[in-house]
Amino acid sequence: MTISVLIADDEQPAIDELAFLLGQDPRIGIIHQAASGAEAIRLLTREPVDAAFLDIHMPGLTGFDLARAMQRFERRPALVFVTADEEGALEAFDLAAVDYLLKPVRTERLHRSVTRIVEALKAASAPAAGAAASEQQPEVIAVTLGGTTRMIRRDEVRYVQAQGDYARLHTEEASYLVRVPMSDLERQWSEAFVRIHRSYLVAIGHLTRIRLGGDHPSVVVGAAELPVSRRLLPALRERLEAATIRPRP
Repeated sequence: MTISVLIADDEQPAIDELAFLLGQDPRIGIIHQAASGAEAIRLLTREPVDAAFLDIHMPGLTGFDLARAMQRFERRPALVFVTADEEGALEAFDLAAVDYLLKPVRTERLHRSVTRIVEALKAASAPAAGAAASEQQPEVIAVTLGGTTRMIRRDEVRYVQAQGDYARLHTEEASYLVRVPMSDLERQWSEAFVRIHRSYLVAIGHLTRIRLGGDHPSVVVGAAELPVSRRLLPALRERLEAATIRPRP
């Protein structure tokens, strides 16, 4: 699959570097360039592209402004933000970005980003179930670990732990602190997660054992055993019954 891309950045050296790196990937076809958000909009009205690599901090239309404008396009490109600013990852997530790359861009990291673009484009063009298929694409969230921002799929998260105004997302491989209150995640992820304790939100599909009797009810998620509060026990039982949950072996 060969894809056409747009690079929008107000610094020509940054455009040149990213264009060079993208040009090394055989999956990349035509590479368009724009030095401003306004120029990018004009180009996109003439030349629809498959993916757009957007700098966030541009004069006039920022990368986020440009992404919002693209939402009105009949053919919306897959979005990747390329920036030195780690603070914009959550807003990028809200705009349904495929990826969030920090400058300077590394070749192997860019390769993974192109892979995500290709996967997103294939899913969007899949026949049949059409809109239903696209709605079933896993939700992603931007996380930061060791100074590197990446996107993880929501279905990778086994449980969420409250840490003040933050939440720690636990996956099989690592844990990530995000600047989102757990109460917000509880509301947004209610169809797949259930609150079991004031400090824990668990993914129903990742439960491996359930111990709801005795003096200390708990659930096991992977290698972690988490307490279930007495107050939330009835709601948990109801969710498990509704889901006819079968714990993983």
